[in-house]
Amino acid sequence: MEFQTVPIDKPEATNLILGQSHFIKTVEDIHEAIVQTAPQMKFGLGFCESSGPALLRWTGNDDTLIELAKKNALALSCGHCFLLFMENGFPVNILNTIKGIPEVCHIFCATANPIEVIVAETTQGRGIMGVIDGMKTKGIETEADIRTRKEFLRKIGYKLG
Repeated sequence: MEFQTVPIDKPEATNLILGQSHFIKTVEDIHEAIVQTAPQMKFGLGFCESSGPALLRWTGNDDTLIELAKKNALALSCGHCFLLFMENGFPVNILNTIKGIPEVCHIFCATANPIEVIVAETTQGRGIMGVIDGMKTKGIETEADIRTRKEFLRKIGYKLG
């Protein structure tokens, strides 16, 4: 078995969700879930089928995000993983909806941070062992940091008052 890290190549502010499911129906179900939950969201989805023809399946409503999803999902080539890139919304807007799709087994991360995916490869195939999401923690927040955090959440509309 060999381990490697696969960096996800994306624009700095682009959000993504990396997960795993168990069925080819995932592509259509995630598409439908997004347009029903956050119709303003632009997205591209890549899904690595791991049986039969073992193709990279894809969908979305934005050509640039679709190409980004296809390129990065192919770089991963891990069984039944999906990689969803989004704009005009955040993972928090659709994460519970996606987790509620019956064939979704696991979410590895939902972030705009730079990520590296830890992949294991055997003679059978490839699988995701985990992710490096962002950077190492630098310290403990101060009272000033708490105020800044709370002000930011109110500024972007995620908390009231």
